[in-house]
Amino acid sequence: MKPLRMHLELHVRFVFDIVCSSSRRFSNSSGTKKFDFTDLTCPHTWYPNARNKKRNVFIHVGPTNSGKTYHALKQLESSLSGIYCGPLRLLAWEVSKRLNKANVPCDLITGQEKEEIDGAKHKSVTVEMADVTSDYHCAVIDEIQMIGCRTRGFSFTRALLGISADELHLCGDAAAVPLIQEILKVTGDVVKVQYYERLSPLVPSKVPLGSFNNIQTGDCIVTFSRQGIYRLKKEIESGGKHLSSVVYGSLPPETRTRQATMFNDESSEFDVLVASDAIGMGLNLNISRIIFSTLKKFDGVEHRDLSIPEIKQIAGRAGRYGSKFPSGEVTCIDADDLPLLHSALESPSPTLEHAGLFPTFDLLFLYSRLYPTMGFHQILEQFLDNAKLSSNYFIADCEEMLKVAAVIDELPLGLHDKYLFCISPTDMNDDISSQGLIQFAQTYARKGIVRLREIFTPGTLKVPKTQTALKELESVHKVLDLYVWLSFRLEDSFPDSELASSQKSICSLLIEEFLERLGWERPRARRFPRHTNSRSLLSKEIRRYL
Repeated sequence: MKPLRMHLELHVRFVFDIVCSSSRRFSNSSGTKKFDFTDLTCPHTWYPNARNKKRNVFIHVGPTNSGKTYHALKQLESSLSGIYCGPLRLLAWEVSKRLNKANVPCDLITGQEKEEIDGAKHKSVTVEMADVTSDYHCAVIDEIQMIGCRTRGFSFTRALLGISADELHLCGDAAAVPLIQEILKVTGDVVKVQYYERLSPLVPSKVPLGSFNNIQTGDCIVTFSRQGIYRLKKEIESGGKHLSSVVYGSLPPETRTRQATMFNDESSEFDVLVASDAIGMGLNLNISRIIFSTLKKFDGVEHRDLSIPEIKQIAGRAGRYGSKFPSGEVTCIDADDLPLLHSALESPSPTLEHAGLFPTFDLLFLYSRLYPTMGFHQILEQFLDNAKLSSNYFIADCEEMLKVAAVIDELPLGLHDKYLFCISPTDMNDDISSQGLIQFAQTYARKGIVRLREIFTPGTLKVPKTQTALKELESVHKVLDLYVWLSFRLEDSFPDSELASSQKSICSLLIEEFLERLGWERPRARRFPRHTNSRSLLSKEIRRYL
């Protein structure tokens, strides 16, 4: 038996003992006792290591730019051992760099990266990678209000209930406090709340932006689609006064970081930012004024007004404490949007009522033993339909997982392999990304090993010339990212992790060169020879990987 399989079976037996001791029993017609594996009413019992420790939980709450996370990280920095759990890879990178710079050796662990430092007793991870088996002196969970997120909230719940630490520091919006206090009533933890005020003023404007001639250095215009971002970039740059960096969710993290760096650099001509709500967390930006192009967004289901927390999170990025802008301003392009903006900034965020929850693989595995003829899609669907929850929780939105399960269920794969593919970072609404997952799964089922060159030809990537080609390159980056993710979990079967990582880097550089050329095509840009230098440097970087 392979070590991974042996570990999984031993772990499942261990979990079975825990479930049997805490799960609700029910009787069938013959009077025999069975265990209800769909009973999720006591998720705190899933983590005996944390329950064996009386944790001191500190909830740091306040608006954006209030110093709440700073104070929590200072505690982490001074601890003998610790873990930081963030919602984004960018945040995990930032914290690991900060701790290592402070001579506190810190590992970086995300779904796609693992950088281990000699002697490290600290880890900086994305929340999905939170280790609930080790003991720490200090742990920090950032943006804890995301516990209410319909797709990712369960990862924050797992970290909240499962991390075994003497001190657990939670950072986020005050709206999460009552729910967290209620959830932790059954854990025996000691809970304290620390409130923070914003460190620099945020001033909502009484007048809209109006004309794009009123754009100023340090402005960030926010919109919610790729097309909108490039339309605004074109409109701003056509005026000949400003060049703009761009930041949005489907850009590779490395590209987002470099675009932000250009905007922050006072010596750069890129003095305006056009961005999506991806700026809401994870990037330190020297923004003077946030300008909403709209207060509506498409959330995958419908076009809706931004919520109060969304507006406050984005608006709060203006006037970062310690930057060259001592205060922040926020406005809208259209006057019709100002009443909603002002109302949102003056209102408290709605109190969270439920935290996300999702069954562990162990529970799904045990449940599947009751229905040996069912496929994974049917098992998952039936489990979720029958799941029993307490009033504090909701089941995470599993639409994407069910889409993947429906596609790979016919493949000759074990339950754990199917589970891995289902929780992988795949966008099933992206044709290239979904096809990449299908090809990986089919090849893995057929051969047991997936060589990247059989699916992807290195050396064929080019600088995109259109927005359609740009979108395709972003999708290719997702496929390469998926390969790296799978290689972390099925190392022997996905052995080309280094090649995939290098091709990911090329994707990022080519995308950035496309963004540079967009600026270069503007009449004013020809006056700035520095762009020629940056483009030649990018070309050298690309050649280095080929």
